[in-house]
Amino acid sequence: MNPQAVQVNETLKSANPAAYDMLSRLGQSIYFPKVGILNQSAEAKKLAKTFNATIGIATEGKTPMHLALLQDNLSEYAPADLYPYAPPEGKPELRAVWREKMLKENPSLAGKTFSNPIVTNALTHGLSIVADLFADEGDAVVMPEKNWENYELTFGIRRGARIVTFPLYDEAGKFNSAGLLDAVLAQKERGKAIVVLNFPNNPTGYTPTNAEAEGIVAAVKAGAEAGVKTVVVTDDAYFGLFFEDSVRESLFGRLIGLHPNVLPIKVDGATKEEFVWGFRVGFITFGAGSVEANEALEQKTLGIIRATVSSCAHPSQTFVLKALQHPDFDAQRAEKVEILKARANRTKQVLDSGKYDDAWDYYPFNSGYFMCLKLKTVNAEALRRHALEKYGVGTIALGDTDLRVAFSCLEEGDIAQLFELLYQGVKELEQVQVKP
Repeated sequence: MNPQAVQVNETLKSANPAAYDMLSRLGQSIYFPKVGILNQSAEAKKLAKTFNATIGIATEGKTPMHLALLQDNLSEYAPADLYPYAPPEGKPELRAVWREKMLKENPSLAGKTFSNPIVTNALTHGLSIVADLFADEGDAVVMPEKNWENYELTFGIRRGARIVTFPLYDEAGKFNSAGLLDAVLAQKERGKAIVVLNFPNNPTGYTPTNAEAEGIVAAVKAGAEAGVKTVVVTDDAYFGLFFEDSVRESLFGRLIGLHPNVLPIKVDGATKEEFVWGFRVGFITFGAGSVEANEALEQKTLGIIRATVSSCAHPSQTFVLKALQHPDFDAQRAEKVEILKARANRTKQVLDSGKYDDAWDYYPFNSGYFMCLKLKTVNAEALRRHALEKYGVGTIALGDTDLRVAFSCLEEGDIAQLFELLYQGVKELEQVQVKP
């Protein structure tokens, strides 16, 4: 093993031995090369006052070389904020502003020790880093059975982990904390679990209430007390899009310091929170309980980034930074959230009319972009295809009964018509089914 990896491992073992035990084989082996090109370039940036011939970019007149046809369209931005490589950990100013944003929006983080956010190429990249650092073949990745399909690719296919699911809702339609605990306790023999919590949930659009959140935290703690070393990933992709009575902050803050066997990791980003999906700017933040442990995990994360994408796109980071610093940012974002809230409320109003009760129920939703129908009489894939081919209505089929509808991309005035067309589709498929 490389001596630099050994040094980081020893730091993590000393600061948080449980977190070290949670690392995958790759997680133990990875390191960020402190004596490599990037480190030497960083040193030269500070000290090379005469000539700096270290980093692999071209300059012209002490400015990054660039094409005028590009800069003419980006004239509000300095070339230095667009064209050079961003640091592997991301622009320092953006990391600082995002940390301030996290503290402002998550009161439970007050007084807690957590790392600076590291910039990722949006959420999937952050999840992939978690998988690389902590998932070995056969490790259990615990999540509700209603989840984003990419988890299977990220943790299962790429890393060989086992996807272990439990019902999202209990019989009362609340988050199933008992199911979460059972799934974690089932990993006692292996002694390790990775739990993924995604709120607002994709595909259902559900976020727990405060009481349910306390139940989730209690379940995680009970599993840890039983000896299961647990990496808890809060996938906060849709953070801030809360429309009703739900917890309005990430569970990340409540999980920091919960138990020595619990390692919280927050994965979030500007993509959906700030409506800049194509910018691909996300963040990964560790809550390992001490400055030393967090820094060790940061170094390993930078090793993963260096070994894969090297660094994330600089222009996107600049655009997000400038948006977050703009005096109108909060007001403009709040305006968009209200539009989504109105669409969610209209969706619920249409579904609660009773008109479609013979065709479907719907899973509880109160946030995010989506809601999910539970079909009573027809197959979800059959309805998806029928509605698409006959009415030009696109939805997502999940299993035999569930149909996901993204109200986020529906104008409020179109929502009733969409469900009317889906209902017609159900009735037409029912007629086909009963034909002799």
